[in-house]
Amino acid sequence: QVQLVESGGASVQPGGSLRLSCVITGDISSFHPMGWYRQAPGTERELVAMIGSFQSTNYADAVKGRFSISMDKEKNILYLEMNNLKPDDTGVYYCKHRAYWGQGTQVTVSS
Repeated sequence: QVQLVESGGASVQPGGSLRLSCVITGDISSFHPMGWYRQAPGTERELVAMIGSFQSTNYADAVKGRFSISMDKEKNILYLEMNNLKPDDTGVYYCKHRAYWGQGTQVTVSS
């Protein structure tokens, strides 16, 4: 079992920044990646960023150069630093490890 709890979502204006956090507890596997996903109303959940066991990272094209994923291995906290936010970044952001998901945190980008 793995438990994931996200926080840090908020309402911001375009161009603003946020940092999301995901506290991960339980049966954490160093061989499986950690990821951030998002889901906007009426759309499917999509991958935003992923970090692998050797700190390798992958990003969706829409967020490259603006978002940064990182992992504090001592505290088991996954972060997503989001800069220059756009209205299209609006959605519920979820963290995922193996087959487990957090409950999500809402990000709204609007003027």
